[in-house]
Amino acid sequence: MYIEAKALVKQFGLRTIVNNMDVSIQANEIIAIIGPNGAGKSTMLEMLIGLQKPSSGTIWYWDSGFKGKIGVQLQAVPFFPALSAMENLLLFASFYKKSISKEEAMNCLEICGIQDAAHTEAVKLSGGQQKRLAIAVAIMHEPTLIFLDEPTAALDPRNRQDIHNLMLELQQQGKTIVFTSHDMDEVHQLATRVLVIDHGKIIAAGEPAELCNKYDAASLTQLYMKLTREDESYA
Repeated sequence: MYIEAKALVKQFGLRTIVNNMDVSIQANEIIAIIGPNGAGKSTMLEMLIGLQKPSSGTIWYWDSGFKGKIGVQLQAVPFFPALSAMENLLLFASFYKKSISKEEAMNCLEICGIQDAAHTEAVKLSGGQQKRLAIAVAIMHEPTLIFLDEPTAALDPRNRQDIHNLMLELQQQGKTIVFTSHDMDEVHQLATRVLVIDHGKIIAAGEPAELCNKYDAASLTQLYMKLTREDESYA
């Protein structure tokens, strides 16, 4: 077990964004977190990563130095202007107090399929290349647990499949991956376990096929439509 959270609650003023969630993350899983925009997915992840403190509830981590063993890819990574992809990677490595050589940085870029753009200014990379660089930043310190926030959003089919292959390769190397997505085909292809979140609560959890069978859904898309609601607007 890497993380076990109990009765997580997060409130902003009078609004309850995360409402009494229990979450566990175990070794070598690929966990997909799905749900409507504003349902509490990102806030829950930010608490698990340690970026936000819960209003109440507890979070147990497998290691006191867990922050150095977690990799995070955010939807928008603030790459440093005027620095190349490699220079950004080396700089981010220093934030983890990890010294990596240019050869090691190039190997990480190659793993993510972006070695040809190593010396291109990061902010001038295409959307797909920036996504790959963001994942390189998340894995360059060889984390045990990797969080990916919509890693294939807005990518073309070829880039999307390349990211899928990378995620599966990372799992084969013994990594645990937690990712968010609105692409149900992607979730079905990758996830060993799915958490469905709506209105700040986990309303269903399990293996994709198991959940579809339980709720008599022909696909994860149908499952999503059955379980999530649109009777309230989200912020």
